[in-house]
Amino acid sequence: MTTARDLMMTAMDAATTRPVEPGDLSLALAGAEVIDLLAAGAVTLDGDRIVPGDRPAPADRVLDEAAAALVREAPYEPVSDWLWRRGRGLASTYLAALDAEGRLTRQGSRWMPFRAGRTVPADSADHRRAEARLAADEPVLAALATAAGIRDKSGEDVPAESGDAVESVLAAVNDALLDLEAVRQRRAVEQAAFDNVWRGE
Repeated sequence: MTTARDLMMTAMDAATTRPVEPGDLSLALAGAEVIDLLAAGAVTLDGDRIVPGDRPAPADRVLDEAAAALVREAPYEPVSDWLWRRGRGLASTYLAALDAEGRLTRQGSRWMPFRAGRTVPADSADHRRAEARLAADEPVLAALATAAGIRDKSGEDVPAESGDAVESVLAAVNDALLDLEAVRQRRAVEQAAFDNVWRGE
């Protein structure tokens, strides 16, 4: 399992009490992919640019797709650009991958046992590990979960041994999420103004 998959599972766990915006989750997942690729040595950061390395990505189909999507020619791609490009619809991609692998199940209703409920992660060692990582405030997963709105705050700062590259990716994720929220607010104001015109206010 990867940080991105752990993040997806924890988001699904939190969905009943704290629904996560798909756009927020997708941006955080794209950041998690960069962190997974950094950990595998498949990429490095040169300033804010993602430089593909010689090592292969971990054996994970979606992460393989991420590695294949890297810009492989100088001046390479800034992390911020990657988040927006790769993040488009990424939550749906991870959801489909987990479903295809049999890692999801339908949660039935106690009151309507014959009616399928919401989709949740199946009970598995991978799911329990993701839960344990978040419960233990594992700093990188906790920071991504906080950024995506899965939880209120992380227990610890990202440790220095994670390196400047991980901190740069997390900062880029936070900046992208702030930009996305600003776009949402601007659209809400524009829609409200449009509605007022139609109502003659």
